[in-house]
Amino acid sequence: MRSKTCRLTCVLCAVVVALSLVPAAARESSDTGGEERRKIGLALSGGGARGAAHIGVLKILEEYRIPIDYISGTSMGAIVGGLYASGMSTGELETLISEVDWADAFVDRIPREDRSFRRKRDDDLYLVKNKPGVTPGGFQFPLGILDAQKVDLLLKKYTLPVVTVRDFDDLSIPYRAVATDIATGEAVVIGHGDLALAMRASMSIPVVFAPREIDGRLLIDGGVASNLPIDVVRRMGADVVIAVDISTPLAEREEIRSVLAATDQLLIILTRRNTDEQIAALTDDDILIRPDLGDIAASSFDRAVEAVPAGVTAAESALERLERLSVSNDIYRAHLAARARGTPAPPVIDEVRIINNSRLSDGVIAARLTIKVGQTLDVTRLERDLNQIYGLEIFESVYYDITIESDRTVLTITAREASRGPNYLQLGVAVFEDYEGPNFNVAAAFIRTPINGLGGEWRTGIQIGQEPNVFTELHQPIDHKLRKYIHLLVFAGERAMNVFDDEGRKLTEWNRRSYGGYAAFGRELGTWGDVRAGVLRESGTMKVQVGDPSLTDRDFDTGDAFVQFYVDELDDVGFPRSGGHFRVRVKAGLEALGSDAEYEQGEVDGSLAYTRGRYTGLFGGSFGTTRDSDAPLQSRFLLGGFTRLSGLEHDEIGGQHAALLYAIFYRRMWNSTLLPAYLGASVEYGNVFEERSEIAFDRGIAAGSAFFAVDTLIGPIYVGYGFAEGGRRNYYLFLGLPPSRQRSTTPILF
Repeated sequence: MRSKTCRLTCVLCAVVVALSLVPAAARESSDTGGEERRKIGLALSGGGARGAAHIGVLKILEEYRIPIDYISGTSMGAIVGGLYASGMSTGELETLISEVDWADAFVDRIPREDRSFRRKRDDDLYLVKNKPGVTPGGFQFPLGILDAQKVDLLLKKYTLPVVTVRDFDDLSIPYRAVATDIATGEAVVIGHGDLALAMRASMSIPVVFAPREIDGRLLIDGGVASNLPIDVVRRMGADVVIAVDISTPLAEREEIRSVLAATDQLLIILTRRNTDEQIAALTDDDILIRPDLGDIAASSFDRAVEAVPAGVTAAESALERLERLSVSNDIYRAHLAARARGTPAPPVIDEVRIINNSRLSDGVIAARLTIKVGQTLDVTRLERDLNQIYGLEIFESVYYDITIESDRTVLTITAREASRGPNYLQLGVAVFEDYEGPNFNVAAAFIRTPINGLGGEWRTGIQIGQEPNVFTELHQPIDHKLRKYIHLLVFAGERAMNVFDDEGRKLTEWNRRSYGGYAAFGRELGTWGDVRAGVLRESGTMKVQVGDPSLTDRDFDTGDAFVQFYVDELDDVGFPRSGGHFRVRVKAGLEALGSDAEYEQGEVDGSLAYTRGRYTGLFGGSFGTTRDSDAPLQSRFLLGGFTRLSGLEHDEIGGQHAALLYAIFYRRMWNSTLLPAYLGASVEYGNVFEERSEIAFDRGIAAGSAFFAVDTLIGPIYVGYGFAEGGRRNYYLFLGLPPSRQRSTTPILF
C-alpha cells in the first residue's frame, strides 16, 4: 500500500512539474479547449514619416484581439516597434507622432538660449557655422549632415520606463532592431543593450544622420540591408508573420528631374530590392499589409498623422485573414496585462559617471550638470544640461544612460568629441550692393578648440575685399564653469570712411589703415549675458583717397579703456521670433594708454522681438554720445545702410552723437526647415549730431525699406529697396549679414 501511495505521489509531482513548464500562452490556449496558439510575429519596414501607418495597423490588431508575440523593425519601423514593445499604447504612439515637432527634432541647431554666450557671439560674424575639420591629410567632413542630438534625447525620454532593460527579450514583447554595418554592408540585428540607441542606429539614414556605434560596429539605417525584416521575426520564433511594408515606391521616369531626385531613387531601389526578397519568403499563412500612402513622402513628418488612417484602412482590408488569428477576450486581456507598462517613479541617482573622450576637462562637464547624487532624476532639467554641454560645439553627441549596478542607480553621461575636430576651417562671404555698385568681403578663419582642459579657443582669420584685415585671438576661460575668461586679440586692417554733404554727395573718402591689440577680462552670466572690461590700443593712418586736395594725411593713436554689459536672449539673430538684446558700453580715450586725445563715450542699444503666427515685429534702437563732443574722427558714431537709415549709403553719416529707432516687420512665407523665406519691411528714424545741444527728435531722418530674404545654410540673403527723406533711394543685396549686425562688415568685433 505504501509503495502504491509513493508511486501516486510521484506521478502527481511529475504532473505539477510538467504543467509548470508549459508556456503561459500555451496554457491559455488549452484553457479555451483549442490547439496551442500559434506565435505571431510583426515585421515593420522603414519609410520615414510614412512609418506612422504602422500605428494604424497596430490599432486594428488590438481592436480585433490579435496578440503580437515578437516584433522586428527597421528605421521608422524600429522606432514604432520598439516603443510598442516597451509597453507604449497605440494612443500614446499617436499622440507622440502628432505632438512632437519633427521639423525641430531633425535640426541639429540647439536652442540659442542653451548655447554658451561665447558661441552666441559667433553669430556676429558672417562665417558659415557648418565647418569642416582640418587634419594633416586634408579636410575632415562629418559622417552625416546631422548629428541628431535632439533625436537621441527624444528617443531616450520615451524609453525611460524600460531604461534598465538590457535584454530585448525581457521587454513586454520580445523585440529586435535592424541596422546596417557601414563597413561590411551586413544587416546587424540588435537584441540587447540600450533600446533608444538601438532604435537610433536603425534610423541613421546615410549622409543625413551620423552613424551610431554599438559593440564596436559603426551602424547606419537598416533599410540598406534589410528594410522589412521578416526573416528576423521568423528566427525569433514566429509561426505566423504579419509584415507591414510602408517603403516608398519607385518614382516614375518623368518625376526624376534633378540630382536629388535621382539620388533618392537610387536609395529606393536599394531598399526595394531587399524588401522584395523578404516578401518572396512569405508563406500562405503569413499576411502582407501595404498601406496606400499616396504622396506622403518619407520626409513629410508634418503629414505623419495622415499616415495613421491609411494604416487602419490597409489592416481592415486584410481582416478576413487577420481575424483567423484573433483570440478570446480572456486571453487577450491577459496578453494586454502582461505587456502594459506602468509609470515607474523617477529613479534616485546614486552615482553620476562621466565618460569624456575629449580634451575638455571632466570638471567642465560636471560643472554644467545640475543633477546631484541623492536627487530624483528630473529629465527636463537633465536634457537642458546636456543641451548646454552640446551647445559648447565641441561634441558630436552628449548622451545619457541609466543602469543598475549592485542595487545602485548610475547615471552615465557620455560626451563624444566631434570626430572632425579639434581643428576647423570656417569660410564666409558678405556681399552688399548699393547704388555705387557691388562690394564684398570674403573671409576664412582657422579655429582650434579646445586647446586645453578649460576650453581655450584660438582663432586666426583673414579677410579680403572691401575691408581687408587679418587677426588672431585667444579666448581662455579660467574656471570649470567657463564663466570667467581672458580675451586677447591682435589685428591689422583697413576700411573706407566717407564724408557726404546733405544731399548725399560724397565729399571725401578716407582710407583708414590701422593695427593694434585688445585685452579684456570678463565673466559670462550664464548663457544670457556677459560683462567685460578691457583696453584697446590701436595705431594707424588716414589717407585721403577722394576729396579736397588740401586735406593732408593724418596719423592717429587710440588708447581706450572700456566696460561693457551685454544681454542676449534672442532666439535667432537673422530672423528672431522671440527674446531681445540689450548692450551698454562705456569707454574712455586715455593719454596714459597712448591715445591722441582724451574723451569719454557711452553707447546703448537694444531690441525686442514679438511674434504672432507667421508675423514678427523686431523693435529696437541705439543711442551713442560723446561727453564733451571731442572724440577723434576714427571714434565717431556712424549711421547709414540697410535698416540703419536704409536710403543712405553704408556708414554715410557720422557724428559725436547718434540716435536711431527702428521697427522691422517680416512674415514667414512657408514652413521650410532648410530654406525658410521671409517678406518684410522696416521703418527707421534717426540722425547724427555734432553737438549735444543739436540733439532733438524733430531733427531726425525718416527712412525705411522693403525686402525679401531667405535663411540659407551659408547665412541670410536679403534683396532690398531702401528709401529716406530727401528723395534718397538705394538697392541692396546682402549675403551673410543680418540687419541687426550691419554695424560692421569685419569679423574683428570687440
